[in-house]
Amino acid sequence: MQKAVIITGVLGGIGSGLAKAFKEQGYRVIGLDVRNSQSAYCDLFIQFDLNLYCNDPGYKQQMDQHFDEHVPQLSVLINNAAVQILDNLDAIRIQDWNHTLNVNLTGPMLLSQHFLQKLASAHGCIINIASIHQQLTKKKFIAYATSKSALVGLTKAMSVDLQGLVRVNSISPAAIDTQMLRDGFNNDENMVQKLNELHPIQRIGKPAEVSKLALLLAEDELGFINGANICIDGGISNVLKDLD
Repeated sequence: MQKAVIITGVLGGIGSGLAKAFKEQGYRVIGLDVRNSQSAYCDLFIQFDLNLYCNDPGYKQQMDQHFDEHVPQLSVLINNAAVQILDNLDAIRIQDWNHTLNVNLTGPMLLSQHFLQKLASAHGCIINIASIHQQLTKKKFIAYATSKSALVGLTKAMSVDLQGLVRVNSISPAAIDTQMLRDGFNNDENMVQKLNELHPIQRIGKPAEVSKLALLLAEDELGFINGANICIDGGISNVLKDLD
């Protein structure tokens, strides 16, 4: 039987790369995204609001029924969707804090819960896309860094709790070359080049590199990897800046 994968945030740079990689490996790709746009790599696209899924019981019930109807079996769940709302501690709004935790943490837990039996039946796995911000962060990333640290904690806790029914791992990328990243620099190529040079490998990552790692984690050949958080960061987590 053809394996199926759900990828949240499928229309983003990393999400699109994941969809392409799993599609090329023969998976049935089910893409979820808050935006309503088709993806060339999805066999099935579902417009889906993670924040609403966490807040509105009626919406959750509706979407769960939709999932039950359209996703009869599942081998891999990739919790990739995320929001990044930046502000300092003295200015962050509680609604932004809650939105961040809903999308980046609570939503992945609820989806894992809903699809648990199907994943267990397929001896499948859950892959959470965390971030280097779970370990190293910077100003204004209060909500985002907290959510990603907690997502890694959730990964470890679920791997223990599930006792081999479903493997659970996370991937923590550093800067990945996506349009979202470039938009953050107003598409200033000089700024992107400076970011390249901060990494010991002298470049930022590629979505395809995250996708290849996810594929490896999804396969049974590496089934002893469970509860791990794997950093893919070009060595930047080893860098200590000095005054020179």
